[in-house]
Amino acid sequence: MKLIQRIGYYLGGFSFGLIILAFFLNGKKVSCSYGPDARVLKNIRQKQLIYPSDLSDSLLVNYILKKGDVNFSESDVHQKPCGVYVVEGEYKNKDIQLTIENCDSIATINAVNYKK
Repeated sequence: MKLIQRIGYYLGGFSFGLIILAFFLNGKKVSCSYGPDARVLKNIRQKQLIYPSDLSDSLLVNYILKKGDVNFSESDVHQKPCGVYVVEGEYKNKDIQLTIENCDSIATINAVNYKK
């Protein structure tokens, strides 16, 4: 069998596999959170969020939790009983920093800081 035929069979099988996967996973809420940032943010988003009383914009928090980055150097992930994470992001051209206490069933937003 020639090399071009092998490549053709490979690409044909690969394409067929992609079509089968698209058929089975169509409409399902499937995500792949492999990085540490994505896993932490997904974990926080799935829990009940407790907002500070002075926060007037919950869309800001939801946006930062969706598009932000976890700053592990400023976070205290091994604090007992709940780890503290610092999440940074940009919302409406402002740099925002959230300090979140992540417990087993709830996540409490302790501080919202606007950076310049």
